[in-house]
Amino acid sequence: MRSLILILVFLALCPAWSKPAAILDDPEDLTARSWLVADADNKVIASKDTTSSRAIGSITKLMTVLAVMETRPMLDQSFLYSKQLRLTRQELIEITLVRSDNRAADILCESYPGGYKRCIEAMNDLAVRYGMLNTRFADASGLSPNNVSTAEDLLKLLNVAEKNYLIVDAAGKTDVRIQNKKRWFIFKQTNPLVGHKHKFVVSKTGTTNAAGGCIVLTVETERGLRRVVVLGSKNGRTRIPEAEFIFTTN
Repeated sequence: MRSLILILVFLALCPAWSKPAAILDDPEDLTARSWLVADADNKVIASKDTTSSRAIGSITKLMTVLAVMETRPMLDQSFLYSKQLRLTRQELIEITLVRSDNRAADILCESYPGGYKRCIEAMNDLAVRYGMLNTRFADASGLSPNNVSTAEDLLKLLNVAEKNYLIVDAAGKTDVRIQNKKRWFIFKQTNPLVGHKHKFVVSKTGTTNAAGGCIVLTVETERGLRRVVVLGSKNGRTRIPEAEFIFTTN
């Protein structure tokens, strides 16, 4: 009994101790360093620190796909993904978005006309075109801490992503299943709410040490369309409940 009391006292005093995200009931409980929720007209309903540049992790992959699709590539062209598996460009795009697969994102940029470096340049060019003037990309996957953006810029990215049919299609998939001979490869969705709760138009997660937990999403709610950006959440487990709290209460 004494040991249990000591453990509880330690947890109460520990600075890492915080309210579980699943029982969020107040915006003050959010661990995200930057966030916003906007309506269908891009009117920001609620927000916190929307102009600070932060690492965005795998949210980067939305721009990777958009840059690749700008070239109108052959979606049925295949590439070696692993020793056991070849994937078409469309399959690479699907697992880049659904599973947030780093290898797939890199292959997409490596096969870009002009090569990987030109792909990254194209991503940065698109950011300027979209008015994302505080956004920079350094790689295709988002592993680099130099991939940075702001909540305001990512709201603009959501608007563009909603018009891409492959991105919208991926937002509704719980997984991607690919058969190679008698073996099935299953790439699971990184947003556990997809296919179970809510109707997502766009959904892309991100998590690195530099970025913390991140997510951008567009979702249909009873009050209308909501666009949500969450950056710098405590970790990969808190980003989803925090985003859900934001769009269900605003």
